[in-house]
Amino acid sequence: MYDAIIVGGGPAGSAAALYAKHYGLKTIVLDKSNFPRDKICGDALSGKCIRIMRELDLLKEIENLDGADINRITFGSPSYKQFDLDLKKSNKKGYVIPRLIFDNYLFQKVKTVSDTKENFTVRNILYEHGKINGIVGKNKNGKDEKIKAPVVIGADGTNSIVARKLGLYEMDIEHTSIAIRCYYSGVKGLSDQIELHYIKEVNPGYFWLFPIGEGKANIGIGLSKNYAKRDNRTLQQILNQVTNSGPFKSRFENAIQLEKPKGWNLPCGSIHRRNHGDGFMLIGDSAGIIDPFTGEGIGNAMVSGKYAMKVLSESKRKNNFTKKSFSEYDKLLWDEIGKELNTSTRLQSIAKSSFLLNFVINRAARNEEVQNIIAGMLAHEIPKEELSNPLFYFKILFS
Repeated sequence: MYDAIIVGGGPAGSAAALYAKHYGLKTIVLDKSNFPRDKICGDALSGKCIRIMRELDLLKEIENLDGADINRITFGSPSYKQFDLDLKKSNKKGYVIPRLIFDNYLFQKVKTVSDTKENFTVRNILYEHGKINGIVGKNKNGKDEKIKAPVVIGADGTNSIVARKLGLYEMDIEHTSIAIRCYYSGVKGLSDQIELHYIKEVNPGYFWLFPIGEGKANIGIGLSKNYAKRDNRTLQQILNQVTNSGPFKSRFENAIQLEKPKGWNLPCGSIHRRNHGDGFMLIGDSAGIIDPFTGEGIGNAMVSGKYAMKVLSESKRKNNFTKKSFSEYDKLLWDEIGKELNTSTRLQSIAKSSFLLNFVINRAARNEEVQNIIAGMLAHEIPKEELSNPLFYFKILFS
């Protein structure tokens, strides 16, 4: 009998298993794939992710993985004005590491502290006397296998089987974004920066260029699923239009696509979804906590894994795995990320207006105070109370 079954071995599930070891919990991590495996993503590791890596004493090893060091963030406006945020000024640093590499690294770490099963497809939740007591799934040999535990942790992404079997899965188009990614070689102008361009071809959304090392780049677009469904262009057509026009045309004239572009859905934290109940908690993309403005989800996913294990540890001590006991997980998680997600939801609204985007980015390009405000928001150095004050956004617009 395990203390918890973690369904999904991505950053959320892996972080949960690594923190479980810290709390003396016995877990098993199940994943339908075999590692290493790719995961469609922008591949950027945020400051929050770096903090978690430091807490887990993994940061030094992360720095040695194949990828790119990031010291600047470039923001571009619909009118193609742009400005850079220098992360080194605030002693910050980021990384872009392909998920094929990053997720495999984490999963191999998990194997040293937890039982694991790859090529294992969870089929259903098991109950005993009306309470969750495990899962049943198909193992790598194609046979049904039952695994017992009083708690199931859903860390299995956007189309979470755990959430669906618990009746929680719902694709809310108003709070879902959609993105497409393609790896390229030969893109000009790559350096130690990630680029986010809020251009009219992708409004409301953005076009990204992230270096991943060795002359390669992660290129993609992300936009509201609601708006995307109204557009008569496919995501691939939008991506081709952007890379073959405006200031980007010359940067892509000798570029080579290294794969067929791949798309995926992003359940955003612009609403507060139910993430726990009797005998279960949902973490990462299963919980719908992706940043609605930047599309970043790895940091929030790892934070959710941390808090899930913290609460499970206390619940085990009390032998209480009820919805009421697990409500503390929801509180801890949203106390940390809730106001940031609300802020990003407001910024997403601003991003729908080309006029406001041009105004803010043009001001930032020539006003260091505005740059510092935006840098503080990204680094989470501005008090959350200030982020909740409408006057704060007035300050951005008119500093």
